[in-house]
Amino acid sequence: MSRLFTDQARYWRSPLLPGAEMLTAEYREHAFAPHWHEHYVFAVVTAGAEGYSYCGAEHVATPGTIAVINPGEVHTGSRAVEEGWAYRVFYPQVAVIAGLAEALAGCPVGAPWFPGQVVADADLAVRLARAHVLLESGADALAAETALNAAFSLLIARHARNRPLPARLTADAGRVARMQEKLAADPAEPVTLSELAASVGLSPFHAARLFARQVGMPPHAWRVQLRLNRAQELLRRGLSVTEAAAATGFTDQSHFTRHFKRAHGVAPGRWVLGGR
Repeated sequence: MSRLFTDQARYWRSPLLPGAEMLTAEYREHAFAPHWHEHYVFAVVTAGAEGYSYCGAEHVATPGTIAVINPGEVHTGSRAVEEGWAYRVFYPQVAVIAGLAEALAGCPVGAPWFPGQVVADADLAVRLARAHVLLESGADALAAETALNAAFSLLIARHARNRPLPARLTADAGRVARMQEKLAADPAEPVTLSELAASVGLSPFHAARLFARQVGMPPHAWRVQLRLNRAQELLRRGLSVTEAAAATGFTDQSHFTRHFKRAHGVAPGRWVLGGR
C-alpha cells in the first residue's frame, strides 16, 4: 500500500528565475479553493494524483504529467487518490515565458498559451523536475539555469497552442570559443548561463543551443569535464582527492568522486593508485 501523504509545503525562490516562486509540496487533506494567478503555473506531479477543475472540465494529473495553468485562469486542486499527491511547481512570470518564446522563434511571437488538458509528456516531466531540484539545491548555477531554460523551451516548443518554429541556428565558432575561454578562466568561479550568454551578446537560450550544437555537450557538462581534466593533473602532482576537488570547483569530495567515476569508470582514489 502506498504511504499517505501529509500536508507540507515549502515556497522558495531562486535568483536564476527572477520574480517567481517555486513550490515543493505534498498534500492529502488540503483542497485549493477556486483561484487564479497573474503568472503561469507549471506543476509536475511526482507521486499520487491531483485532481483539479480548469477550463470547464475536470482533470487528473498523475506522475509523469504536468498541470499547466495559463495566467488569469480559475482553477482548483485536491487529491484524486486516497494517498494524496506530491508535486514540484514553478510560477514563472509571463514576461519570462514570453521572452523564451521570442528567443526560440528569433522574433516577437507573444506570450504562449497552453491547452486546457493535462500535458502527458514523461520526458518533459523528468526535465522539469530535474530543473526544479537543481534550482532548489543551489549547487550548480550553470547546470540549473541551463536545465531550466531547456525544459521551459521544450514545454513551449512542444505544447503551446501558438508554439513558435525554432529559429535556424547559424554556426559561430568565435562566440563559442569566447564562451569556452570564460568557462576555463577560473573553473572554480561560479558562472550562470545568463552571464555566459551576456558575455557574447546572446540570449541564454541561444547561447546554450549554440554551444551544445558546436561542442557536443551543454556548457555546464563541458565545464565539469574541464574541471575533471585539471583535477587529474593535480592528482598526478600528488595532491589529495580532497585538495584536487576543492581547487577545481567541485562542491565537495563526493560530488567530485561521482563525476570522476562517471567519466573514468573508477573513483579518483583508485585512479591515483593505478597510475603509480
